[in-house]
Amino acid sequence: MLDLYDKIEESVEFIRKAWDHTPHAGIILGTGLGSLVEQIEVEATIDYGEIPNFAQSTAISHRGRLVCGELCGLKVMAMEGRFHMYEGYPLKQITLPVRVMKAMGAELLVVSNACGGMNPNYKCGDIMMIEDHINLMGDNPLIGINDDRLGPRFPDMCEPYDQNLVDVALGVARREDIVAHKGVFVAVAGPNLETRAEYRFLRTIGADVVGMSTVPEVIVAAHAGLRVVGFSIITDMCLADALQPANVEEIISIANAAEPKLTRMVMGVLESESQEDS
Repeated sequence: MLDLYDKIEESVEFIRKAWDHTPHAGIILGTGLGSLVEQIEVEATIDYGEIPNFAQSTAISHRGRLVCGELCGLKVMAMEGRFHMYEGYPLKQITLPVRVMKAMGAELLVVSNACGGMNPNYKCGDIMMIEDHINLMGDNPLIGINDDRLGPRFPDMCEPYDQNLVDVALGVARREDIVAHKGVFVAVAGPNLETRAEYRFLRTIGADVVGMSTVPEVIVAAHAGLRVVGFSIITDMCLADALQPANVEEIISIANAAEPKLTRMVMGVLESESQEDS
């Protein structure tokens, strides 16, 4: 059995045979948000099933491939679809691609997701910049013996999301006339949606939106020393006293409709990174 470090090295070695570059950023695209890859000058595309130690993405609308190339003058690796705890994968496997991005040389992780909005000031189709999170998944990808080559035993989480990049993204939103907020994301295991009582609880403890992903990847990014910027598209409203049955097709439709706004915001952040590098 390979340990985690060896699995990362094996994945990196395979990817480098198809794309031997140093990415500035790794990008994880969530439900209905895959068309950002259309903006990438693609240099290599690899199905997850070909990459050693990668899981298979089974979630609806997740294509399941790694797209490598250039975006806004920066080398990037984009995951077109992610893995989830509710698919049955352990968190160490779910977050392995983040480790691989770091090992390839990435400095920044861009994460996106579709989520349920619990803040009554939000609307479907709005974008929320994640400024903090709450982990209620009942698990943590760092549990177990720590490998000091990958990060410290007790990583600090005082600022898992880069506040400067949150401000940059909100500045892009104002410039592009995009409705955007900043708030707290809470992660749950899923796959069922929450009850009215659970939504009330989640709102009471300080969450603005709820989803079933992102937090494990961000925990590992913090452990690995990556800067993170996170975007949530609100695809359904989860107001406990006005709750309606969820419609998955409608959720994906709202995510797709909002995706051009997300694309402009992500590209605005990457353009700011490119200007700093030049």
